[in-house]
Amino acid sequence: MPNKRDFLSVTDITPAETLSLIKRARDSKQTPSGSKPLAGKSVAILFDKPSLRTRVSFQVGIEQLGGYSVFLGQQEVGLGNREPISDVANVLSGYVDCIVARISNHDHIAELAKHASVPVINALSDQEHPCQIMADLLTIYEHKGTEQNGGLKGLSLAYVGDGNNVARSLCLALPAVGMNFASASPQGYNLDDESMQIAQSRANGASVKVRALTDPNEAVMGADVVYTDVWASMGQEAETKARHSDFAGYTVDPALMERANPGALFMHDMPAHYGEEVPPGMLEHPQSVAFLQAHNRLHAQKTILEFLLTGN
Repeated sequence: MPNKRDFLSVTDITPAETLSLIKRARDSKQTPSGSKPLAGKSVAILFDKPSLRTRVSFQVGIEQLGGYSVFLGQQEVGLGNREPISDVANVLSGYVDCIVARISNHDHIAELAKHASVPVINALSDQEHPCQIMADLLTIYEHKGTEQNGGLKGLSLAYVGDGNNVARSLCLALPAVGMNFASASPQGYNLDDESMQIAQSRANGASVKVRALTDPNEAVMGADVVYTDVWASMGQEAETKARHSDFAGYTVDPALMERANPGALFMHDMPAHYGEEVPPGMLEHPQSVAFLQAHNRLHAQKTILEFLLTGN
């Protein structure tokens, strides 16, 4: 595919493209066109971990767009073990029009994209979760965005928890569309300095702030959105006990939400570990949009697929 584009990071699309895709996803969600822009196209879905939201939203979205998906788990491919990543990329490029990869090692996804002649979408890696963040921005836009503020400009999001792949993608994406970003993590779990610096360099407006803090109470002050994620991600199970101790005091509960702006949204990318980063029932809190956020994976990803495969 000539001039093919990949979506491995939120930085792979411009701020203008980000806002355009979010608005298009909102419009197509509200008024489905019934068009089938992926008719006759096939997509390989290459995963090395179990998945609920990512797999279902991609497979349903591809079908709704008129395409066909082939699911390939670790047992079928064994990326980088049974055969070289470059060989897998070259073979799949002759079968399909796009590769959706949920691979733990971000370097493996980057190598896959390097050798593939078709677009590669990062459905989750240890470095970023760009498709999740596009769904998050869509959710925020639906609830807080206005045409007067250019969509999202001037809004503030506070992230409380581990400086993981989700936090990194939020940090890199939000300032570029004019949103302030503050994270609160225990010492040693903060986002890396390089990501913070890149995020600040992408800021749309001199007043946009990118902050890394340790106090959740300070982070949520003035926030329009409060976001959290699990303390120990898949693959970090051996660290669960230590992290449970280190993250004491970083639970997002109704009391912490009261410190944010009135009407602030509560967001969680799921799955939730109740009794850790959230108490039981928090996803059903009146200010929670966690389930709508999960549903928006479908709409945001459909727009990404259409953009990469048709150029529109």
